[in-house]
Parts: sequence; C-alpha cells; structure tokens
Amino acid sequence: MSEWVTKMLAVIKSGNTSAALAQIKATTSSKDLRQLHGALDKAQLLPRLKDIDVAIADQLQALASPRLSRSP
Repeated sequence: MSEWVTKMLAVIKSGNTSAALAQIKATTSSKDLRQLHGALDKAQLLPRLKDIDVAIADQLQALASPRLSRSP
C-alpha cells in the first residue's frame, strides 16, 4: 500500500471528507485510487462513504479517458 493511500485512510477515518474528496480529485495515479478503494472496501467503510466511492469512480474514469491536446 502506498504512502498516499495510508494518509488518505487516516484523513477519511478522521471524518474530514471534504479534504479527502479534494485529494481524490487531484490525484493522477489510478493505482493509488484502486488501492484506496480496495482498502476502504476491506475495512467495510464504503457503504457509509457513498460520496468517496463516487469520487473514486469518477476520477478513475477521468484518468482512463484520453486527454485532448492542443497545438500551440
């Protein structure tokens, strides 16, 4: 488990969901997001944290989408 995932679990368990949501939306690692989702699922926290679950799914989808590029 990465250091980011460990820190995010601590933030989520402390009840600071707004900070957790901001960090989830800012991450660029789909591996970390999958690890976080797995850890939350294993700890059985996902049923209580629907907004976190949705944010993880949305960010994973955004990271999987191709990026649009512009010429200068």
